Amino acid sequence: MQQDSTNKHPRHVAIIMDGNGRWAKEHGLPRIEGHRRGAQAVRHSLEAARDLGLRYLTLYAFSVENWNRPKEEIHALMDLLDRFLKEHLQHLLKNKIRLRVIGRYHELPTNIQDRLRDAEIQTADFTDFTVGLALNYGSRTEVVDAARAIAKAAQDGTLEPNQLDYAQFRSFLYTDEMPDPDLVIRTSGESRLSNFLLLQSAYSEIHFSPVLWPDFDRACFEAALEDYAQRERRYGKTSEQLQPPLS
Repeated sequence: MQQDSTNKHPRHVAIIMDGNGRWAKEHGLPRIEGHRRGAQAVRHSLEAARDLGLRYLTLYAFSVENWNRPKEEIHALMDLLDRFLKEHLQHLLKNKIRLRVIGRYHELPTNIQDRLRDAEIQTADFTDFTVGLALNYGSRTEVVDAARAIAKAAQDGTLEPNQLDYAQFRSFLYTDEMPDPDLVIRTSGESRLSNFLLLQSAYSEIHFSPVLWPDFDRACFEAALEDYAQRERRYGKTSEQLQPPLS
């Protein structure tokens, strides 16, 4: 698939990677094995996104609600994340991929915080392709954190509350340096956003795939982009308003 000159190709795709546990259950394997296979699918999606001309890919890796899972699973997930970051830093550097972390990652284990900061610093100058990693992320907590920051700015006199608009509000979100996603993909057949980029995806197209995340390959990624290409993005306008005037 080549980049579409008619602007039907998304610049930013965000993915809710769902179905690792069910994949493991279907294959008679422990849940952590599903997460391991899911980590492999991340690498495949990174490669596909770059090859297909995307500029941004954001992955929902760990939500604020995921802390409610069994402690053994959380510990295993943190170990898996630690190894993934350690093993893939050179891949990011070699391919000039910038890493941006969104979420309250200061609440993650110290060793993971250190790896994330190191990766962000070492890849900060790359501009062609950015991977957003949503860790300890929740859209509602993001809005709360933004509101707190805005209140402090108003208190400090650096922001006038009566002049606050969404563009200014947006600058306080975790994703302030990234464009809103054009397309949100959710795997595993579930049809909900699960507290992911709720403000940023207000006008995003949404593609629900029945494929469990470990099986989500390049063909599935291309199918989602093909589906996106068929959509008509109106942003509140009518179809007639989007049509060019007759010459």
